[in-house]
This record gives sequence, structure tokens and C-alpha cells, in this order.
Amino acid sequence: MRESLQKLKAIVYANIGETHWLSNTESTHWLEHIRLMLAGALRIADKVESGKMSVVVHCSDGWDRTTQLTSLTMLMLGGYYRTIRGFKVLVEKEWLSFGHGFQVRVGHGDKNDADADRSPVFLQFIDSVWQMTRQFPTTFKFNEYFLITILDHLHRCLFRTFLCNSEQQRGKENLPKGTVSLCQLEDFTKPLYGSYSNHDLYPIASIRHLELWVGYYIRRNPRTKPPEPIHDREEELFAKRADENKFLLKGKCCYKFWHQVILK
Repeated sequence: MRESLQKLKAIVYANIGETHWLSNTESTHWLEHIRLMLAGALRIADKVESGKMSVVVHCSDGWDRTTQLTSLTMLMLGGYYRTIRGFKVLVEKEWLSFGHGFQVRVGHGDKNDADADRSPVFLQFIDSVWQMTRQFPTTFKFNEYFLITILDHLHRCLFRTFLCNSEQQRGKENLPKGTVSLCQLEDFTKPLYGSYSNHDLYPIASIRHLELWVGYYIRRNPRTKPPEPIHDREEELFAKRADENKFLLKGKCCYKFWHQVILK
């Protein structure tokens, strides 16, 4: 996983010609790891929902692959976890309460960037969530910028959510008193969130349906980053929706005034 991420970082800022971009991206095998993760979660979701079975999920440590798979499965089967509040609950329940070692995997406070324990476990999970939001754009209440903000603060250490390796360590360091929780993150609502939000989701776990997350991995490269952040467009959609609601409300008031005053 570490080698795959290092290869991905190497091609993001490299001066690679257009003809070699796809082949270099494929050589990182990053999307293959994402595909395998989604495929595993799909298998669990099918056993639970279609087979009506109880499933035991466990990797070598119990807080890396296990957490990735259970979290993605809950997103597929639970509409609540696809809301902003629900996603925060999911992270704190599956990642924090079950002891995912954020300090070990991210390397907070460790100057040895070649530490063998470092691994992009949480990054892969968020990337997989983004892939699902692409395939089902109206079933997630949060937008892409919400996921990017979470990953940014994973390294900035603003939130106590991503500090230390366990609840015991966070309590010992009195982090609840001195830091901010992920639950205090401001809202990033998607305007396309619709009425099918509570349906079960079964994303297609195929390389043909997966894409490199350009909005996150390449946003710092001035040559290739998107010219217009998606959250800016979403703010415009919210503004237009607000204007339309005001217009409709004004129309209802005029209709009521016409019938109650003029026609009377």
C-alpha cells in the first residue's frame, strides 16, 4: 500500500507527457486496491442483506482492513451513514472506538517518514467513499469538499479525532479539553441529495468504473488542477435554490392576497 501511494505521489507532480499519464497511473495499482476494497465490502453487504446472514470481519490486527470493510458495508446498507452527521458517527464508531491506530498509520510526530508501520489505510477508505459518491451522486448528503477537508485535517492535527492510537491515549492526554472533534466540523451539504438516499447501494467494483480522484490528488498542481472547485459550483446551486424558494413563496403570498382581499 505504501509503495502504491509513493508511486502515485511521484506521478502527480512529475512532468509526464499526456501519452504516458494513463499508463503511469495504472502502474501505481492504486485503483486496483480501491477495487478490491469495494469488492470485499460488496460481498459482505450481499451476505447481510440478501443472505440474511451474520458476518464476522477480521484482519490480522482487527483495525485496518476490518475497519475499512465494515465502514464501507455500513455506507452501502445504511442511509443514515450517508448523511453528514451519520458519517461522523461512523468514523468515531468504527475507527476510533475500535482502536484504529491513527498515530501509527499516519505518523503524527514521527520524523521517520520511512517507518514501516505507516500505511494509507484511512486515505483508501475515504477514496472508496468518493468512488461511491460518483456512482450514486444523489444518495450522499455530503459533498466532495467534505471528504477533502477530513483528509486535510487528518494531517493538520486540528481534530482530536485523528490523534493518538486509542481512546485511552486520547483520554490520558486530555485531548477532549484541548482540541476540536470531527463532530464540530461545519456542514458541507450536497444540493443533489435526493429522495433515494435510503436505498441500499451496490457500487460496481470494476476498474472501468473507478477514476483517479483528481480533485484531491492533483489539486495542488497548477498545471492539472481543476480550474473551478466543485464546492464553489454547489454554493451557486444553493443560492439559486434559495432564490427560487423566495420566488415561490412570494407567488404564494400574492395568490393568497388575491383570493382573500381582491376577490373577496
